[in-house]
Amino acid sequence: MDVDRIKNACSETLVVNLLKEKPMHGYDMCKEIENRSSGYFVLKHSTLYPLLHRLEKEGLVKSKWSEFDAGKPRKYYYLTKKGVAHHEKTIESWRELVASIGHLIPEVAT
Repeated sequence: MDVDRIKNACSETLVVNLLKEKPMHGYDMCKEIENRSSGYFVLKHSTLYPLLHRLEKEGLVKSKWSEFDAGKPRKYYYLTKKGVAHHEKTIESWRELVASIGHLIPEVAT
């Protein structure tokens, strides 16, 4: 089984879930995903930024340049209302998927 393909398919949901909590810039998103997953998910910048650009084109995410703590400007991403609605539908789909897999493969259900 190609676990990397499965992890890659999860990337959008993981990123959008973070942005549901608060606006973030790319570096923080990568670090937060890696930290919360205890290193299981390592999102590369070469994967993240094309994903963010696609989400912007779809109207799910917007970005703005901000300067915090007199540092260099960083591009922060945040969810739009459309993005929040999309995320809610995605979470429901994930619940159904996990429940179905749990019924089919009881050993993975927790």
